Amino acid sequence: MAFCACVALGSVHSVSAETLRIVKQGTTSTLNVPMNRAVVVESDLPFAELSIANPSIADFSTLSDRTVYLLGKSPGLTTLTLLDGSGRLISNVDVRVAADISEFKERLRQILPNEKIEVRTANDGIVLSGTVGSITALDQALVLAERYAPQRVSNLMSVGGVQQVMLKVRFAEMQRSVAKSLGSSLALGGNVANNNVGLNLGTGSGTSSTGQANILSGASSNTGGGAATLIGFNAGPIEVGILLEALETKGFVRTLAEPNLTALSGKKAEFLAGGEYPVPVAQDTGSVSVEYKNFGIGLEFTPTVLKDGLINLELDASVSSLDPSSFYTAGGITVYGFKTRKTSTTVEMKDGESFAIAGLLQDDFSDNAKQVPWLGDVPVLGALFRSADFSRSQSELVIIVTPHLVTPTRGQALALPTDRIRAPSEKDLFLNGKLYKDLSRINPGAGEVARQDFNSSYGYVLD
Repeated sequence: MAFCACVALGSVHSVSAETLRIVKQGTTSTLNVPMNRAVVVESDLPFAELSIANPSIADFSTLSDRTVYLLGKSPGLTTLTLLDGSGRLISNVDVRVAADISEFKERLRQILPNEKIEVRTANDGIVLSGTVGSITALDQALVLAERYAPQRVSNLMSVGGVQQVMLKVRFAEMQRSVAKSLGSSLALGGNVANNNVGLNLGTGSGTSSTGQANILSGASSNTGGGAATLIGFNAGPIEVGILLEALETKGFVRTLAEPNLTALSGKKAEFLAGGEYPVPVAQDTGSVSVEYKNFGIGLEFTPTVLKDGLINLELDASVSSLDPSSFYTAGGITVYGFKTRKTSTTVEMKDGESFAIAGLLQDDFSDNAKQVPWLGDVPVLGALFRSADFSRSQSELVIIVTPHLVTPTRGQALALPTDRIRAPSEKDLFLNGKLYKDLSRINPGAGEVARQDFNSSYGYVLD
């Protein structure tokens, strides 16, 4: 619905013009007006009446019979009509009101001077397009645009350069354990005054009645897998037997995982080399459900490619295993606990640089002593009535991380360990005793990885 306003020619307002447009008779033109800003329009013929189709989009005020002050109020498109004194049409002007982005463009050039970002308006919003050098620059441009058009920013920008990161990670854990124990048992037996006498003292495995009989008969009662020494003699009618037991155990474990993961900049990648442990969970209905908890070597990382090949890396790594010494039993069901070591960090580095996470040490030590009261405190001979043992367990975890900027490659450049190996024929298997057929001479171009020696320090070992 058109709104017509007849204005007096003597109505004049003091304003300053941003742009100047000349309206000629019989023409229709388009005028762009920033929202909340004004332009001055001049006509080559004097007008007597003005009308605007939608005054909520733009409003006007006359400065003279040839000059109009036009104010943009809200985004949209409307029409300004100019009529002369006889009611004839002078011109129609399409007025397009859009958000003012001149200040935003200037701030964008100041903050990101080297980025080729194009800024346009769309209704009451802002449209960003072009190519930026990093995901960080893209985020900064979007944050700045939100200050000028909250919730009305359309992102059509793309990130140039390499935006995929391959993470090479090496997990190395060394564990060693030492346990030593020393114990003794003293057995006495015989016939004194026609009465059987039996006495068994000590802290070793021969302190039971069965152990006493074994010691006096010359048989070892040691069941711990260690060395046992028997010393026996007679003192008149009394039989004396001494059992000395010693045990030493040593253990060594090495675990290693070397995952290679590739993720897009800003996206998370996960890796798990281990398993899932079932954990029963009681429900409100009285039934029992099962939830699975991950254990093993786990890795989560989120790379972000910055300028000049710099990589921001958020890393979470963990190594966990079942702990039989920690458990919970209920309703005949036993649930074991976990031994877990975790680390979380954020670093920045360039392509091919490495950093190490070390110092994840664990050192457990225990020392126990057992003795027969009073007798164990006797000097020298008290050692026969005393036993001692100690154990020590040490472990250290080292994580080495190396990020690389990567791009996709042709499938022919990649190879599997099976590319050179085929199942043998019946002749090769039964007559020649070959378990596989080597195709390296038949297909030498299987890829750089496939051409490496199977017995090298890396790769796939078959023997």
